[in-house]
Amino acid sequence: MSRHLRALRALGLALLLATLSLVTAPSASADTRTAVGGGTGIIFRLQPTPQEPTGFYVCTLTAVGRDAAGNLVALTNAHCFIDEAGNKLVGEKVYRDRSPAGTAFSPAPLADSRPDLDTGVIGTVTYVSTPNNLLNSGPKGLDYAVIKLDESRVAPASTVGGVTITSLGAPPANGTRMCKEGHRTGLTCGIKLGTHDIWFTHLIWTDGGDSGSPVVDGHTLVGNAWGAQHSSPILGILDEMNAHGGVGAGFHLAT
Repeated sequence: MSRHLRALRALGLALLLATLSLVTAPSASADTRTAVGGGTGIIFRLQPTPQEPTGFYVCTLTAVGRDAAGNLVALTNAHCFIDEAGNKLVGEKVYRDRSPAGTAFSPAPLADSRPDLDTGVIGTVTYVSTPNNLLNSGPKGLDYAVIKLDESRVAPASTVGGVTITSLGAPPANGTRMCKEGHRTGLTCGIKLGTHDIWFTHLIWTDGGDSGSPVVDGHTLVGNAWGAQHSSPILGILDEMNAHGGVGAGFHLAT
């Protein structure tokens, strides 16, 4: 075999090995962050420790997006972060609930909820609005909270369970079928009934732990569910967030 032929064959083998290494090597840009979006379960107020909690609270995210400053933020209900003395728990650390989501016929057992310690703290509560106060004499609010997410740990997802959110809009006409995705009871649907004060009403089933669930008309987010077949309109929430300023102002869906 000639010296030139041996050199060509050696070069060909080197190129083949280089190609195989490119195909089999893991991508340096692979995203290992945990996906979160409207419908993701969250857990917080973990006592005595996140590692071995005997007490905790659970809710569901309404949506994940960015604010005008570029922060990755999530929305949920305000009453999730108000303690028994009425204190707003700004600064509370939030974890993703690692337990499987439930269904209307088989709700996720609250005792199974546990923080995703592998991902760690996914965000910090930065603002808590006036809660709904539907069943008491307190001031009536839109019942939303803003969470500044840790973008090194989580990435936005437009689809969670049976709901995909691609736009924001007003509640539809009375009689229109809408759905919600909650961690406790999963995807449930029902018609819009009407309005009650600053909220809208519907026949969508929710249970404890579903607080904050996104209510959608098709792929359009129209509100956040907070119980008693009531939800707050998302456009009203955004208007109030913009007026308040700070983290969350200028909220738009993450892409």
